[in-house]
Amino acid sequence: MILSVSRRTDIPAFYAEWFFQRIREGFLYVRNPMNPRQVSRIGLSPEVVDCIIFWSKNPAPMLERLDELREYPFYFQFTLTGYGRDIEPGLPDKRKEVIGTFQKLSEKVGKERVVWRYDPILVNGRYTIEYHLKAFEEIAGCLKGYTEKVVISFVDFYAKTLRNTKDLYIKSLSREEMREIAEGMAQIAKSCGLVIETCAEQINLQDVGIRHGSCIDKKRIEKIAGCSLSVEKDKNQREACGCCESIDVGAYNTCRNGCRYCYANYHEEQVRKCIACYDVDSPLLCGRIEPEERVTDRKVRSFRNTQLSIF
Repeated sequence: MILSVSRRTDIPAFYAEWFFQRIREGFLYVRNPMNPRQVSRIGLSPEVVDCIIFWSKNPAPMLERLDELREYPFYFQFTLTGYGRDIEPGLPDKRKEVIGTFQKLSEKVGKERVVWRYDPILVNGRYTIEYHLKAFEEIAGCLKGYTEKVVISFVDFYAKTLRNTKDLYIKSLSREEMREIAEGMAQIAKSCGLVIETCAEQINLQDVGIRHGSCIDKKRIEKIAGCSLSVEKDKNQREACGCCESIDVGAYNTCRNGCRYCYANYHEEQVRKCIACYDVDSPLLCGRIEPEERVTDRKVRSFRNTQLSIF
């Protein structure tokens, strides 16, 4: 199986100790977000975990402990944008800390295992098209040689996103404006030796040098793991998403980054309640198993292709 750690919260930034504890004990629990009373036990044996994909805006707490993952293939999706604390209030200073964290992580694990994400792209009175291109160019220059790929996407207006960003006056972008941003970023990426891809975007930008991407990327996993995988596209993601099948081990309403555009935090009060339940020794992230709830073992298997090939 492939572990997604996690689209629902920033585990490397805030729950790294919990995750390493789970690795040591060899299992964790995950609630089904569609049916919270349904809890699964997930085994974490290296024999069944083909790869771990970490999603983070600040994986600094993991930097000195990466050797604890030596039995597992892994890579990072590292989001680094040009927004200030009005949009991403929980993050350290980008220039003073986060860029340096990206560079240190790349030096430790290799540039092929750190993917830069500049997303989501939102435009308003402060964060104009010109602002984004300038910020993208500055960050790309700092990350040149520290990564091979950058992923971009445009903000999606989910109901939760609209509620949390109503005072930001986000502009709905036309296809022409999207293309203007994308083309500018593609030119910058090319000048820095970076492949640039989109994440779950319907718009076709191949003519400006941007292809549709896969964040949980079969080819990247096979390269890092050193074997081929028999794994299908993830049917639980959006149609435009190219990711392959994975198990997400996070929980909604637990991220302390507080990003205004985030779809994973529904309400500030609910986030506070969930965070208050955090117990580093619990198999469940930010929660407890109630007496009436039952934990079932989820059957998991490796996707590694064990058949020999003359190729």
